[in-house]
Amino acid sequence: MFVTLPPDRARRSTAVALVVAVTTLSASCTSGVGSSPSAARASSAGTVGTPSGAGTSASTSQPTSAPTTAAPPAAPPREEPTPEECAKAVVRGLSTAERAGQLLVVGLDANARRTSLDRLIRGRHLGGVILLGGWTSGRDDVRAATRHLSSLPDRPGGAPGLLLAADQEGGRVQQLRGDGFTRIPTALEQGTWSPAELRRRASRWADELRAAGINVNLAPVADTVPTSIGPANDPIGQWDRQFSSDPRVVARSVAAFIKGMHEGEVATATKHFPGIGRIRGNTDLTAEGIVDRTTSRTDPFLRPFAGGVAAGTDLVMVGSAIYSRIDPGVQALFSRRIVTDLLRKRLGYQGVVITDDVGAAKSVAATPVGQRATRFVGAGGDIVLTARPDTVPAMHRALTARMGADRDFTAKVTAAATRVVALKAELGLVDCD
Repeated sequence: MFVTLPPDRARRSTAVALVVAVTTLSASCTSGVGSSPSAARASSAGTVGTPSGAGTSASTSQPTSAPTTAAPPAAPPREEPTPEECAKAVVRGLSTAERAGQLLVVGLDANARRTSLDRLIRGRHLGGVILLGGWTSGRDDVRAATRHLSSLPDRPGGAPGLLLAADQEGGRVQQLRGDGFTRIPTALEQGTWSPAELRRRASRWADELRAAGINVNLAPVADTVPTSIGPANDPIGQWDRQFSSDPRVVARSVAAFIKGMHEGEVATATKHFPGIGRIRGNTDLTAEGIVDRTTSRTDPFLRPFAGGVAAGTDLVMVGSAIYSRIDPGVQALFSRRIVTDLLRKRLGYQGVVITDDVGAAKSVAATPVGQRATRFVGAGGDIVLTARPDTVPAMHRALTARMGADRDFTAKVTAAATRVVALKAELGLVDCD
Protein backbone atom coordinates (compact mmCIF):
# COMPACT_ATOMS: atom_id res chain seq x y z
CA MET A 1 0.00 0.00 0.00
CA PHE A 2 0.89 3.67 -0.12
CA VAL A 3 3.16 3.81 -3.14
CA THR A 4 2.38 7.45 -3.86
CA LEU A 5 5.49 8.90 -2.23
CA PRO A 6 6.71 12.31 -3.40
CA PRO A 7 8.91 11.82 -6.49
CA ASP A 8 11.99 13.17 -4.73
CA ARG A 9 11.91 10.42 -2.13
CA ALA A 10 13.45 7.72 -3.74
CA ARG A 11 8.21 -11.78 17.16
CA ARG A 12 9.68 -13.18 18.03
CA SER A 13 9.45 -16.78 16.80
CA THR A 14 7.38 -17.87 19.74
CA ALA A 15 4.85 -15.18 18.96
CA VAL A 16 3.75 -16.81 15.72
CA ALA A 17 0.28 -18.16 16.38
CA LEU A 18 -0.97 -18.12 12.81
CA VAL A 19 0.98 -21.04 11.32
CA VAL A 20 -1.55 -23.25 9.55
CA ALA A 21 -1.50 -25.87 6.83
CA VAL A 22 -1.96 -24.17 3.49
CA THR A 23 -4.77 -26.39 2.29
CA THR A 24 -6.41 -27.28 5.58
CA LEU A 25 -8.81 -25.12 7.54
CA SER A 26 -7.17 -24.64 10.91
CA ALA A 27 -9.21 -25.44 13.99
CA SER A 28 -7.70 -22.60 15.97
CA CYS A 29 -7.76 -18.81 15.70
CA THR A 30 -4.88 -16.41 15.67
CA SER A 31 -3.76 -17.54 19.10
CA GLY A 32 -2.93 -21.12 18.24
CA VAL A 33 -5.35 -22.51 20.81
CA GLY A 34 -4.24 -25.67 22.58
CA SER A 35 -1.33 -25.25 24.92
CA SER A 36 1.38 -27.86 25.32
CA PRO A 37 0.83 -30.61 27.89
CA SER A 38 1.26 -29.48 31.45
CA ALA A 39 4.29 -30.47 33.47
CA ALA A 40 3.99 -33.55 35.67
CA ARG A 41 2.33 -32.86 38.98
CA ALA A 42 4.35 -33.24 42.17
CA SER A 43 3.47 -36.39 44.09
CA SER A 44 2.70 -36.62 47.80
CA ALA A 45 5.50 -37.36 50.27
CA GLY A 46 4.45 -40.93 51.02
CA THR A 47 2.20 -42.99 53.32
CA VAL A 48 1.89 -42.86 57.08
CA GLY A 49 3.48 -45.84 58.85
CA THR A 50 5.87 -47.13 61.48
CA PRO A 51 9.46 -46.91 60.32
CA SER A 52 11.19 -50.23 60.00
CA GLY A 53 14.74 -50.90 61.02
CA ALA A 54 17.16 -53.52 62.37
CA GLY A 55 16.63 -54.33 66.04
CA THR A 56 13.02 -53.19 66.07
CA SER A 57 10.40 -55.80 66.83
CA ALA A 58 6.90 -56.03 68.19
CA SER A 59 8.19 -57.48 71.45
CA THR A 60 10.31 -54.55 72.42
CA SER A 61 9.09 -52.15 75.07
CA GLN A 62 10.40 -49.06 73.30
CA PRO A 63 7.69 -46.66 72.19
CA THR A 64 7.01 -46.50 68.50
CA SER A 65 7.84 -43.34 66.56
CA ALA A 66 5.19 -40.69 66.10
CA PRO A 67 3.28 -40.98 62.82
CA THR A 68 4.78 -39.08 59.92
CA THR A 69 2.47 -36.45 58.40
CA ALA A 70 2.36 -36.53 54.59
CA ALA A 71 3.25 -33.31 52.81
CA PRO A 72 0.23 -31.72 51.13
CA PRO A 73 0.03 -32.24 47.36
CA ALA A 74 1.87 -29.59 45.47
CA ALA A 75 -0.40 -27.05 43.84
CA PRO A 76 -0.55 -27.56 40.08
CA PRO A 77 1.45 -24.97 38.17
CA ARG A 78 -0.61 -22.01 37.02
CA GLU A 79 -1.05 -22.19 33.27
CA GLU A 80 -0.93 -18.97 31.32
CA PRO A 81 -4.00 -18.36 29.17
CA THR A 82 -3.53 -18.76 25.45
CA PRO A 83 -3.70 -15.56 23.42
CA GLU A 84 -7.19 -16.50 22.25
CA GLU A 85 -8.39 -17.21 25.79
CA CYS A 86 -6.92 -13.91 26.90
CA ALA A 87 -8.52 -12.10 23.95
CA LYS A 88 -11.96 -13.56 24.60
CA ALA A 89 -11.81 -12.45 28.22
CA VAL A 90 -10.65 -8.96 27.27
CA VAL A 91 -13.24 -8.51 24.51
CA ARG A 92 -16.05 -9.62 26.82
CA GLY A 93 -15.23 -6.60 28.95
CA LEU A 94 -15.22 -4.13 26.05
CA SER A 95 -18.18 -1.91 25.21
CA THR A 96 -19.69 -1.78 21.75
CA ALA A 97 -17.73 1.39 20.99
CA GLU A 98 -14.49 -0.17 22.24
CA ARG A 99 -14.94 -3.30 20.15
CA ALA A 100 -15.56 -1.22 17.05
CA GLY A 101 -12.55 0.94 17.80
CA GLN A 102 -10.21 -2.05 17.91
CA LEU A 103 -10.98 -2.56 14.22
CA LEU A 104 -9.71 0.86 13.13
CA VAL A 105 -6.11 1.85 12.37
CA VAL A 106 -5.39 5.45 11.37
CA GLY A 107 -2.47 7.20 9.70
CA LEU A 108 -0.16 9.70 11.41
CA ASP A 109 1.62 11.88 8.86
CA ALA A 110 5.27 12.73 9.41
CA ASN A 111 4.45 16.43 9.18
CA ALA A 112 1.61 16.30 11.72
CA ARG A 113 1.95 17.12 15.40
CA ARG A 114 2.69 14.02 17.42
CA THR A 115 -0.33 14.77 19.58
CA SER A 116 -2.71 15.38 16.67
CA LEU A 117 -4.42 11.98 17.00
CA ASP A 118 -4.70 11.90 20.80
CA ARG A 119 -8.40 12.77 21.09
CA LEU A 120 -9.31 10.51 18.19
CA ILE A 121 -7.44 7.52 19.57
CA ARG A 122 -8.89 7.91 23.05
CA GLY A 123 -12.38 9.00 22.04
CA ARG A 124 -12.84 6.26 19.43
CA HIS A 125 -10.79 3.59 21.25
CA LEU A 126 -8.67 2.97 18.16
CA GLY A 127 -6.69 -0.20 17.67
CA GLY A 128 -3.59 1.21 16.04
CA VAL A 129 -1.65 3.82 14.10
CA ILE A 130 0.41 3.65 10.91
CA LEU A 131 3.22 6.14 10.32
CA LEU A 132 2.89 7.74 6.89
CA GLY A 133 4.35 10.48 4.79
CA GLY A 134 8.03 9.58 4.95
CA TRP A 135 9.69 9.77 8.38
CA THR A 136 13.22 10.69 7.34
CA SER A 137 14.70 12.15 10.52
CA GLY A 138 15.81 8.87 12.04
CA ARG A 139 15.01 6.48 14.83
CA ASP A 140 14.93 8.94 17.72
CA ASP A 141 12.14 10.96 16.11
CA VAL A 142 10.12 7.83 15.38
CA ARG A 143 10.74 6.50 18.87
CA ALA A 144 9.51 9.72 20.45
CA ALA A 145 6.28 9.42 18.46
CA THR A 146 5.68 5.75 19.20
CA ARG A 147 6.44 6.23 22.89
CA HIS A 148 3.80 8.96 23.06
CA LEU A 149 1.26 6.92 21.11
CA SER A 150 1.83 3.89 23.34
CA SER A 151 0.86 5.96 26.37
CA LEU A 152 -2.58 6.90 25.02
CA PRO A 153 -4.85 3.90 25.68
CA ASP A 154 -6.33 4.53 29.12
CA ARG A 155 -9.18 2.41 30.39
CA PRO A 156 -9.96 1.12 33.87
CA GLY A 157 -8.21 -2.22 34.17
CA GLY A 158 -5.97 -1.45 31.21
CA ALA A 159 -6.74 -1.23 27.51
CA PRO A 160 -5.11 -3.26 24.74
CA GLY A 161 -2.03 -1.44 23.49
CA LEU A 162 -1.78 0.02 20.01
CA LEU A 163 -0.56 -1.71 16.91
CA LEU A 164 2.13 0.65 15.62
CA ALA A 165 2.81 0.00 11.95
CA ALA A 166 5.01 1.18 9.11
CA ASP A 167 5.50 0.33 5.43
CA GLN A 168 9.09 -0.89 5.43
CA GLU A 169 9.31 -2.97 2.25
CA GLY A 170 12.39 -1.46 0.62
CA GLY A 171 13.21 0.64 -2.40
CA ARG A 172 10.79 3.51 -2.87
CA VAL A 173 8.43 2.12 -0.23
CA GLN A 174 10.35 2.65 2.98
CA GLN A 175 8.58 5.08 5.26
CA LEU A 176 11.25 5.16 7.99
CA ARG A 177 14.69 6.45 7.05
CA GLY A 178 17.65 8.26 8.49
CA ASP A 179 19.92 7.42 11.39
CA GLY A 180 19.07 4.01 12.81
CA PHE A 181 17.41 2.66 9.66
CA THR A 182 19.22 0.71 6.95
CA ARG A 183 18.39 1.68 3.38
CA ILE A 184 16.55 -1.41 2.20
CA PRO A 185 16.97 -2.53 -1.44
CA THR A 186 13.95 -3.09 -3.66
CA ALA A 187 12.04 -6.33 -3.31
CA LEU A 188 13.17 -7.23 -6.83
CA GLU A 189 16.76 -7.18 -5.61
CA GLN A 190 15.85 -9.00 -2.39
CA GLY A 191 14.33 -11.77 -4.52
CA THR A 192 17.77 -12.54 -5.98
CA TRP A 193 19.17 -13.39 -2.56
CA SER A 194 19.07 -16.82 -1.00
CA PRO A 195 16.26 -17.39 1.51
CA ALA A 196 18.86 -17.59 4.29
CA GLU A 197 20.36 -14.22 3.33
CA LEU A 198 16.98 -12.52 3.05
CA ARG A 199 15.91 -13.94 6.39
CA ARG A 200 19.12 -12.71 8.02
CA ARG A 201 18.72 -9.20 6.67
CA ALA A 202 15.01 -9.03 7.45
CA SER A 203 15.82 -9.95 11.04
CA ARG A 204 18.21 -6.98 11.22
CA TRP A 205 15.59 -4.64 9.71
CA ALA A 206 13.12 -5.90 12.29
CA ASP A 207 15.57 -5.10 15.08
CA GLU A 208 15.66 -1.52 13.81
CA LEU A 209 11.88 -1.30 13.72
CA ARG A 210 11.49 -2.72 17.20
CA ALA A 211 14.08 -0.28 18.57
CA ALA A 212 11.95 2.53 17.14
CA GLY A 213 8.79 1.22 18.78
CA ILE A 214 7.22 -0.31 15.66
CA ASN A 215 5.55 -3.70 16.19
CA VAL A 216 3.98 -4.31 12.75
CA ASN A 217 5.61 -4.09 9.33
CA LEU A 218 3.06 -3.88 6.50
CA ALA A 219 5.19 -6.18 4.36
CA PRO A 220 6.08 -8.40 2.53
CA VAL A 221 4.55 -7.92 -0.91
CA ALA A 222 3.35 -11.29 -2.22
CA ASP A 223 2.15 -9.96 -5.58
CA THR A 224 3.64 -11.53 -8.69
CA VAL A 225 3.99 -9.30 -11.76
CA PRO A 226 4.16 -11.21 -15.05
CA THR A 227 7.04 -10.25 -17.33
CA SER A 228 4.45 -9.51 -20.01
CA ILE A 229 3.19 -6.58 -17.90
CA GLY A 230 6.30 -5.52 -15.96
CA PRO A 231 6.48 -1.77 -15.31
CA ALA A 232 3.04 -1.29 -16.88
CA ASN A 233 1.71 -2.62 -13.60
CA ASP A 234 1.49 0.73 -11.82
CA PRO A 235 1.07 -0.32 -8.17
CA ILE A 236 3.88 -2.94 -8.05
CA GLY A 237 5.90 -3.49 -11.23
CA GLN A 238 6.65 0.18 -11.85
CA TRP A 239 8.39 0.38 -8.46
CA ASP A 240 10.10 -3.07 -8.40
CA ARG A 241 8.03 -4.03 -5.36
CA GLN A 242 7.70 -7.66 -6.49
CA PHE A 243 10.28 -10.26 -5.46
CA SER A 244 10.08 -11.92 -8.87
CA SER A 245 7.88 -12.72 -11.85
CA ASP A 246 7.97 -16.38 -10.80
CA PRO A 247 5.43 -17.13 -8.04
CA ARG A 248 7.64 -19.92 -6.70
CA VAL A 249 10.49 -17.47 -6.10
CA VAL A 250 8.05 -14.97 -4.61
CA ALA A 251 6.73 -17.64 -2.24
CA ARG A 252 10.24 -18.49 -0.99
CA SER A 253 11.11 -14.84 -0.50
CA VAL A 254 7.84 -14.07 1.29
CA ALA A 255 8.46 -16.91 3.75
CA ALA A 256 12.07 -15.86 4.37
CA PHE A 257 11.08 -12.22 4.94
CA ILE A 258 8.36 -13.22 7.42
CA LYS A 259 10.66 -15.53 9.36
CA GLY A 260 13.32 -12.84 9.60
CA MET A 261 10.83 -10.27 10.85
CA HIS A 262 9.59 -12.72 13.46
CA GLU A 263 13.13 -13.35 14.67
CA GLY A 264 13.28 -9.60 15.29
CA GLU A 265 9.91 -9.74 17.10
CA VAL A 266 7.98 -7.69 14.53
CA ALA A 267 4.65 -8.82 13.07
CA THR A 268 4.10 -8.96 9.31
CA ALA A 269 1.27 -8.20 6.90
CA THR A 270 1.44 -10.16 3.65
CA LYS A 271 -0.16 -8.16 0.83
CA HIS A 272 -2.16 -7.44 -1.41
CA PHE A 273 -4.46 -10.46 -1.47
CA PRO A 274 -5.36 -12.04 -3.84
CA GLY A 275 -2.69 -10.22 -5.87
CA ILE A 276 -2.51 -6.93 -7.76
CA GLY A 277 0.32 -7.86 -10.13
CA ARG A 278 -1.93 -8.27 -13.16
CA ILE A 279 -3.79 -4.97 -13.09
CA ARG A 280 -2.51 -1.74 -14.57
CA GLY A 281 -4.18 0.93 -12.44
CA ASN A 282 -2.90 1.93 -9.01
CA THR A 283 -5.82 1.53 -6.60
CA ASP A 284 -4.48 4.40 -4.48
CA LEU A 285 -4.83 6.75 -7.44
CA THR A 286 -7.65 5.53 -9.64
CA ALA A 287 -10.73 3.34 -10.01
CA GLU A 288 -9.80 2.62 -13.65
CA GLY A 289 -7.75 -0.33 -14.81
CA ILE A 290 -8.21 -2.26 -11.57
CA VAL A 291 -10.11 -5.31 -12.92
CA ASP A 292 -8.15 -8.57 -12.94
CA ARG A 293 -9.69 -10.94 -15.51
CA THR A 294 -7.16 -13.74 -15.03
CA THR A 295 -6.77 -14.70 -11.35
CA SER A 296 -8.89 -17.66 -10.26
CA ARG A 297 -9.43 -19.58 -7.03
CA THR A 298 -6.76 -22.10 -8.08
CA ASP A 299 -4.33 -19.66 -9.67
CA PRO A 300 -0.57 -20.33 -9.23
CA PHE A 301 -0.15 -16.64 -8.36
CA LEU A 302 -1.85 -17.45 -5.04
CA ARG A 303 1.16 -19.59 -4.09
CA PRO A 304 3.06 -16.72 -2.40
CA PHE A 305 0.06 -15.93 -0.19
CA ALA A 306 -0.25 -19.59 0.76
CA GLY A 307 3.46 -19.53 1.54
CA GLY A 308 2.96 -16.50 3.75
CA VAL A 309 0.17 -18.26 5.63
CA ALA A 310 2.35 -21.35 6.11
CA ALA A 311 5.22 -19.16 7.36
CA GLY A 312 2.97 -17.69 10.04
CA THR A 313 2.19 -14.22 8.75
CA ASP A 314 0.37 -12.21 11.41
CA LEU A 315 -1.89 -10.27 9.07
CA VAL A 316 -3.00 -10.50 5.45
CA MET A 317 -3.82 -7.27 3.63
CA VAL A 318 -6.64 -7.42 1.09
CA GLY A 319 -6.57 -5.02 -1.84
CA SER A 320 -9.39 -3.17 -3.59
CA ALA A 321 -9.06 -4.53 -7.14
CA ILE A 322 -11.87 -6.54 -8.74
CA TYR A 323 -11.45 -10.22 -9.75
CA SER A 324 -13.99 -11.11 -12.40
CA ARG A 325 -13.25 -14.86 -12.29
CA ILE A 326 -13.84 -15.00 -8.52
CA ASP A 327 -16.48 -12.39 -7.67
CA PRO A 328 -17.40 -10.23 -10.68
CA GLY A 329 -18.01 -6.57 -9.98
CA VAL A 330 -17.11 -6.72 -6.27
CA GLN A 331 -13.91 -5.23 -4.92
CA ALA A 332 -11.80 -7.79 -3.08
CA LEU A 333 -12.03 -6.22 0.37
CA PHE A 334 -15.86 -6.20 0.15
CA SER A 335 -16.09 -9.76 -1.20
CA ARG A 336 -17.06 -12.62 1.08
CA ARG A 337 -15.99 -15.02 -1.67
CA ILE A 338 -12.47 -13.63 -1.44
CA VAL A 339 -12.03 -12.75 2.24
CA THR A 340 -13.90 -15.67 3.79
CA ASP A 341 -14.23 -18.41 1.18
CA LEU A 342 -10.84 -18.08 -0.54
CA LEU A 343 -8.54 -16.70 2.15
CA ARG A 344 -9.98 -18.11 5.34
CA LYS A 345 -11.44 -21.39 4.09
CA ARG A 346 -9.46 -22.46 1.02
CA LEU A 347 -6.07 -21.19 2.21
CA GLY A 348 -6.85 -21.97 5.85
CA TYR A 349 -5.90 -18.56 7.20
CA GLN A 350 -7.50 -17.75 10.55
CA GLY A 351 -5.55 -14.65 11.55
CA VAL A 352 -6.10 -10.92 11.21
CA VAL A 353 -7.22 -9.55 7.84
CA ILE A 354 -6.57 -5.87 7.17
CA THR A 355 -7.58 -3.56 4.34
CA ASP A 356 -5.33 -1.57 2.11
CA ASP A 357 -6.00 2.13 2.61
CA VAL A 358 -9.72 2.95 2.38
CA GLY A 359 -9.43 6.56 3.46
CA ALA A 360 -7.63 8.38 0.66
CA ALA A 361 -7.65 5.63 -2.01
CA LYS A 362 -9.48 6.64 -5.19
CA SER A 363 -10.58 3.07 -5.86
CA VAL A 364 -13.11 3.20 -2.99
CA ALA A 365 -14.15 6.83 -3.35
CA ALA A 366 -17.59 5.85 -4.70
CA THR A 367 -18.37 3.83 -1.56
CA PRO A 368 -19.72 5.88 1.38
CA VAL A 369 -17.11 6.17 4.11
CA GLY A 370 -19.05 4.28 6.75
CA GLN A 371 -19.84 1.43 4.38
CA ARG A 372 -16.14 0.93 3.68
CA ALA A 373 -15.86 -0.34 7.24
CA THR A 374 -19.13 -2.26 7.55
CA ARG A 375 -18.85 -4.00 4.20
CA PHE A 376 -15.31 -5.15 4.92
CA VAL A 377 -16.20 -6.56 8.34
CA GLY A 378 -19.31 -8.13 6.83
CA ALA A 379 -17.11 -9.93 4.30
CA GLY A 380 -15.06 -11.45 7.12
CA GLY A 381 -12.35 -8.82 7.60
CA ASP A 382 -10.94 -7.37 10.79
CA ILE A 383 -8.92 -4.13 10.63
CA VAL A 384 -9.97 -1.15 8.53
CA LEU A 385 -6.96 1.01 7.69
CA THR A 386 -7.44 4.65 6.77
CA ALA A 387 -4.80 7.20 5.90
CA ARG A 388 -7.23 10.03 6.64
CA PRO A 389 -8.06 10.68 10.30
CA ASP A 390 -11.18 12.64 9.31
CA THR A 391 -12.81 9.43 8.04
CA VAL A 392 -12.55 7.64 11.40
CA PRO A 393 -15.67 9.08 13.09
CA ALA A 394 -17.94 8.03 10.20
CA MET A 395 -16.45 4.54 10.13
CA HIS A 396 -16.76 4.15 13.89
CA ARG A 397 -20.35 5.39 13.91
CA ALA A 398 -21.28 3.02 11.08
CA LEU A 399 -19.81 0.03 12.88
CA THR A 400 -21.55 0.76 16.18
CA ALA A 401 -24.87 1.61 14.53
CA ARG A 402 -24.85 -1.63 12.56
CA MET A 403 -24.01 -3.56 15.71
CA GLY A 404 -27.03 -2.04 17.42
CA ALA A 405 -29.34 -3.18 14.62
CA ASP A 406 -27.89 -6.50 13.49
CA ARG A 407 -27.08 -9.37 15.85
CA ASP A 408 -25.17 -11.32 13.21
CA PHE A 409 -23.01 -8.30 12.43
CA THR A 410 -22.35 -7.83 16.15
CA ALA A 411 -21.04 -11.39 16.25
CA LYS A 412 -18.71 -10.62 13.33
CA VAL A 413 -17.36 -7.52 15.07
CA THR A 414 -16.80 -9.51 18.26
CA ALA A 415 -14.96 -12.25 16.34
CA ALA A 416 -12.85 -9.65 14.54
CA ALA A 417 -12.01 -7.81 17.76
CA THR A 418 -11.03 -11.13 19.34
CA ARG A 419 -8.60 -11.88 16.51
CA VAL A 420 -7.09 -8.40 16.81
CA VAL A 421 -6.70 -8.61 20.58
CA ALA A 422 -5.24 -12.12 20.30
CA LEU A 423 -2.57 -10.71 17.99
CA LYS A 424 -1.93 -7.97 20.52
CA ALA A 425 -1.59 -10.60 23.23
CA GLU A 426 1.06 -12.33 21.10
CA LEU A 427 2.89 -9.02 20.84
CA GLY A 428 2.73 -8.37 24.57
CA LEU A 429 0.23 -5.51 24.21
CA VAL A 430 -2.43 -7.01 26.47
CA ASP A 431 -2.32 -7.76 30.18
CA CYS A 432 -3.68 -11.29 30.47
CA ASP A 433 -3.22 -11.72 34.25
